[in-house]
Amino acid sequence: MKFQKAFLTAVLCGSLFVVQAAPQEPKPDNTKVNKRDRNAGQATADQQKESASDRDVAKKIRQSIVADKALSTYAHNVKVIVQNGTVTLKGPVRSEDEKKSIIAKATEVVGSADKITDQITIKP
Repeated sequence: MKFQKAFLTAVLCGSLFVVQAAPQEPKPDNTKVNKRDRNAGQATADQQKESASDRDVAKKIRQSIVADKALSTYAHNVKVIVQNGTVTLKGPVRSEDEKKSIIAKATEVVGSADKITDQITIKP
């Protein structure tokens, strides 16, 4: 009887282990892109200046991007970094049209394409 209880317990524990050992979730698609941002010299969100004008520019661009419901979730999550009036746009989008749309929105806010650094990538 003790052997049967021990065996039954081992089987049950083993079954629980198998259930818990399900395959791991895949990493997000842009993991490699985020690693790129760790390189020295790359503009990152924590480097954005705290000046009111830079924050206001970033806010207006972000609002414009998020308000466009035709854009994908990827496009809605593009990083917008403003440093001394210069805008850096980074991250993956789903198409060339999304990329152009985001750049156009940023250019409309800052008034000149010369103030935009495009680091957007297309990830279908």
